[in-house]
Amino acid sequence: MAKTIMGAVLSLDGFMADDNDGVGPLFDWLGNGDVSWSFEGSPDESRTTRASADFMRAQYKGIAAVVIGRRVFDMTNGWDGVPAAGEHVFVVTHQPPTDWEFADSAPFTFVGGVEEAIAAAKEYAGDRIVDVAAGQIGGQALRLGLIDQIVVNIVPVVFGSGRPFFATGSLPEPIMLDNPAQIVRGDRVTHLVYDVTKT
Repeated sequence: MAKTIMGAVLSLDGFMADDNDGVGPLFDWLGNGDVSWSFEGSPDESRTTRASADFMRAQYKGIAAVVIGRRVFDMTNGWDGVPAAGEHVFVVTHQPPTDWEFADSAPFTFVGGVEEAIAAAKEYAGDRIVDVAAGQIGGQALRLGLIDQIVVNIVPVVFGSGRPFFATGSLPEPIMLDNPAQIVRGDRVTHLVYDVTKT
């Protein structure tokens, strides 16, 4: 069965972007090293330390499907119909676009709810990985017990406010995570992997 992960690059105080969707120095570490690498199937090249390169390539290997919200879809225009990761994108929205120019050719499916989207993505993925976008969608999925693993790439910067990584809202009780399964130190980034405790 597919594993669901929720991951992002974030500030030390837990934000993926500032209040104006600016990312500041969050992604500087992707160009500050001497090891050149790229994700499977991506033409985009990064240059990081060996530790970060090995971590990112191993952690994000085998992503079959991605689950995002309508906000990310609109901000990126669905990456012009080409998934930024994986082979298929499931977009959570109650109002699918009616005039998207890539609708007939892009591997995108528009789904009405988080549970339905993750179920469809897991069915598509088989025994591979489903990557759930952090923020509102990931927060809902975490509350619903649908996330298996959390990946955080922490950059030593404090935003003070912005777009939160978890966006879980109020919780009836704390969500427990296991001790870190991995801790990897890069240059201006620390990579951590947590399995979500299943009760």
